[in-house]
Amino acid sequence: MIASRVLLRSPLATVARRAVAVSSVRATAVRSYSSQAAPSGGAGKSLVIAALAAGAGAAGYHYYAESQKSTLPVVVAAAEKPKEPLDYQKVYNAIAAIIEDENYDDGSYGPVFLRLAWHASGTYDINSKDGGSNYATMRFKPEAGHDANAGLGIARERLNRVKDQFPEISYGDLWTLAGVVAIQELGGPIVNWRAGRVDGEEENSPPDGRLPDAARPDGQHSRDIFYKMGFNDQEIVALLGAHALGRCHKDRSGFDGPWTASPTVFTNDFYTELLNRKWVERKWSGPKQFEDKETKSLMMLPADMAMAKDKEFRKWVEIYAKDSNKFFEDFAKAAQKLFELGVKFDDNAKVYQFKPTNA
Repeated sequence: MIASRVLLRSPLATVARRAVAVSSVRATAVRSYSSQAAPSGGAGKSLVIAALAAGAGAAGYHYYAESQKSTLPVVVAAAEKPKEPLDYQKVYNAIAAIIEDENYDDGSYGPVFLRLAWHASGTYDINSKDGGSNYATMRFKPEAGHDANAGLGIARERLNRVKDQFPEISYGDLWTLAGVVAIQELGGPIVNWRAGRVDGEEENSPPDGRLPDAARPDGQHSRDIFYKMGFNDQEIVALLGAHALGRCHKDRSGFDGPWTASPTVFTNDFYTELLNRKWVERKWSGPKQFEDKETKSLMMLPADMAMAKDKEFRKWVEIYAKDSNKFFEDFAKAAQKLFELGVKFDDNAKVYQFKPTNA
């Protein structure tokens, strides 16, 4: 207690002396700037009393804080940990991990992943500036219900496993990245890819009829469709080389069968088969398509046959049939262009080149 009184007494005396000094200065200031006479005594006494009370409170807190220094809690605001950017190579690897499945089709989801990426992107129209992969509107009934997209719910559902692992990725980025994964994991070229697509609403859905009609046997139809996307003849033929992968299904497109004998390997076989085999119209109850005369195990669509009949298209078919490296190079560029249709990327958007998991 003695120590307490000593500690308390000293600050009180100091504060009191300072208060008197401040009172004196303020009184002088009032007299210097007021046209009225200074108040007689009362205000000065009240000021000193108030100062003493404030000093006593300050001194009491000072003593309490000093005596409790070792027990007062110290609150430090924790700095918020910056959010780490999404590692797209990990997303790539996660997609690659779910491609193979011996119980599905020819043992791989790769072809249907690529078809999803293709159809989600190929709705772009350079005139109206809408459609494309940006809004991933195949999540909604209008676009999901287009005849050309039959069966793609299988791919979307499969990829939801990856979406659950990486919820921050947009559906448009997920689907187009899955297309890149399919190409590369099945032996195709490295395809540059950028992130930046955003998820839209149903109102952003493109109208039906913007994708190629495989039943059309004329080259002009292919030009009408692809030119609206911004592609030229060489790019059209390069993109159709993706038919080396996968097969048609009766319960989806109505057509039936694979284009090549290795539907889970990305090659230039679509062109070599188109040129080197004898194709005849298949006799069956389904839509018009062609089968190879020799084995009757492979098929071509009417739109495929137009690539061999049209003079300008055939020129590129022959080039790619002879030179798989040239095909890979041109396909990689055309695929990147396709997957980026309708997307407004930031100026500093990173261009990714992913390492295949089987490299």
